[in-house]
Amino acid sequence: MASNDPHRPLPGTFRPPDSGWWEASTIRNPRVAPPASLSPPVSPMWEQPRGRGAGVLNIILAIAAAGITAMVLLFLSVSLGPSALVLCSVLALIPLAICLLGIRWIDRWDPEPRGALLFAFLWGAGVSVMVTLLLGNYVIELLGAALTTTPDDVIGPVLQAPLLEELAKGFGVLILVYTRRSHFDGPVDGIVYAGTVAAGFAFTENILYFGTAVIDAGSTGPLVSVFILRGLFSPFAHVMFTAALGFVLGLAVARGGGSRRVLPGFVVGLVPAIAGHMLWNGGTVILFSDFFSFYFFVQVPLFLAAVLCVILLRRSERRLTEARLGDYARAGWFTSQEVAMLATVPGRRQALAWARGIGARTDMAAFIRTASRVAHTRQRMLGGRHDADDAAEEHFLLEEATRRRSRILQTASNRFS
Repeated sequence: MASNDPHRPLPGTFRPPDSGWWEASTIRNPRVAPPASLSPPVSPMWEQPRGRGAGVLNIILAIAAAGITAMVLLFLSVSLGPSALVLCSVLALIPLAICLLGIRWIDRWDPEPRGALLFAFLWGAGVSVMVTLLLGNYVIELLGAALTTTPDDVIGPVLQAPLLEELAKGFGVLILVYTRRSHFDGPVDGIVYAGTVAAGFAFTENILYFGTAVIDAGSTGPLVSVFILRGLFSPFAHVMFTAALGFVLGLAVARGGGSRRVLPGFVVGLVPAIAGHMLWNGGTVILFSDFFSFYFFVQVPLFLAAVLCVILLRRSERRLTEARLGDYARAGWFTSQEVAMLATVPGRRQALAWARGIGARTDMAAFIRTASRVAHTRQRMLGGRHDADDAAEEHFLLEEATRRRSRILQTASNRFS
């Protein structure tokens, strides 16, 4: 922790970590961190005059997505029957929980706003599904007319589904880039948002698959096998496909340049998302004669590669936090000890345990979150996104960190005095 002077660095120097995916953009746009001041904290952000257009738009989009999701569930209730819908929804909650826990693990370092994640889920569960239901047959007809020699069992699952579904999901991620720009900072955020959209889509699609198995067979026997294959063997399938798009979009956002990079990034990101989906759906149709060979030789290695990629990205995100907080440490906002605490998992864990012992865990958790947010805000500014709101947010977050530190020190002083 800091000394009683919240801006006075303690002895020690900060050594910048190795560079990562984020370093190239910061080299192109050098920007000195603002010097620490002893001025009183600024007024809370919610009291500052700010444009309300983005906030209103986010609310409208969330309400619209929720309405469409309700319509999709109503359609499923009519198609499957209320009893089958309830049963299949309960079963679909199991793979959904597995996916959301995985996404939560990815998102632990710098959690995204719940409102944005809710919109992402609703887009996937409602809007994306409705688009595929409405346009699916038309796309199959177009592909069939263009590919007259291609079998029907290839056109539907191997071509139409990947193309239409990844486009439908991808537009939700693209909307989040523009409506949640203050929290869409890089590839990890892209994976989190895209994965949440995909988890929502898979939830509704699983209900449809489970219900169809019950209706077609007239019993629950086939439902068990479908549940095991989709819900337990490959719950992350859709998450992996769309996460590839989110990763590419996150890189485009981190490099700055606005739509000049984002829109091409969206097109480029669709390529691995659609290709991965095609490979997954077409494995047992084109490559392998049985599911288990395809599962163990293709699906499992792809999943392990995706997990490794996420681990490396999380490590890079921690290095980013350390580097950006190091900028503020040199300007006097943080001490080198605080940077070490805030930018490492053991440091955060130890700080929270210590704060819990003195009754300051809430303030310590807020201090950690605020430091993480200011690091990513600075990264956006260094990446070329010179937004007036970013500068205002940077100032507010720095003062908020100072206020939280003072509260922690005061609590500790009262405890040990």
